[in-house]
Amino acid sequence: MSSTPSTPPWDVRRLPRADGRVFLVTGGNAGIGYFVAEQLSATGATVVLGSRNPAKAEAATASIRSRVPGARVRAVRLDLADLPSLGAAVESLDVDHLDAVVHNAGVALDAPPRRETGDGHELMFGTNHLGHFALTHRLLPLLSAAPAARVVTMGSFAARSERLDLDDLQSRKDYRPKRTYGRSKLAQMHFGLELDRRLRAAGSPVASVVVHPGGALDSLTPARPPVQVRTAGARLSGAPAALLVQGKHAGAWPAVRAVLDPTVRGGQLWGPRVFGLRGRPRNEPLWNHLTDTYAAARLWDTSRDLTGTG
Repeated sequence: MSSTPSTPPWDVRRLPRADGRVFLVTGGNAGIGYFVAEQLSATGATVVLGSRNPAKAEAATASIRSRVPGARVRAVRLDLADLPSLGAAVESLDVDHLDAVVHNAGVALDAPPRRETGDGHELMFGTNHLGHFALTHRLLPLLSAAPAARVVTMGSFAARSERLDLDDLQSRKDYRPKRTYGRSKLAQMHFGLELDRRLRAAGSPVASVVVHPGGALDSLTPARPPVQVRTAGARLSGAPAALLVQGKHAGAWPAVRAVLDPTVRGGQLWGPRVFGLRGRPRNEPLWNHLTDTYAAARLWDTSRDLTGTG
């Protein structure tokens, strides 16, 4: 009597090998993006950090190499707030295919006033959403050249309570920093899901997956000096929060699984297991407002016009 082999449970600390594959992590020089890059580097893949700050990118690559012997990691200059520069950034990858891109980079403003990119877009919406929208357009030939590439979009739990104002996507009428940030992340998540629908309709082998890190605090994140510094005081003050949330190293787990796990499918949402805030990654039901395909399609059309991607 034969038995059907079962897939072993996913182990965040025993990742499958990915030798010969190439991954791009935007904003891979700090925060959750750094830990996504560090964890992917341990699989034998080539990992490229996209960063607008060369000094921080150099520090991040040095940190990864010190922790992952033989790491194939390098950096390219990438500024998502500067749309005309994205073509040169993609050229500088100097690869013939790309197996995955993790759309992680972003900015968050804590207080007014409202700021704009050089292209005249509200800074958080322009960087977090429009920059990644335009970058994906540039990357699609490289992604399509891989056998089963993935676009992994890093959303945020902050987007769960937000709704898009399709008539004021750039917060010109009513700007509130925290709300604008949450809506920029919601726009990213809508984009990731709409992208997968369009890829499926086109018969593309590329899949698009949306993830979020739950609650990820610096005070619960292991030190990676000079990239990530954690004082004893911060560690002690953050200890009680560990019952509900986690560090940024764990916040990276859903994205890493979305890149590597062959059972992950396009159009899915992955986040932490415990109340969506902490724990190992799991496939969770789409939030109700993320199923609004009308809003996603309108956002897509507007984003295409704003970025000139055609």
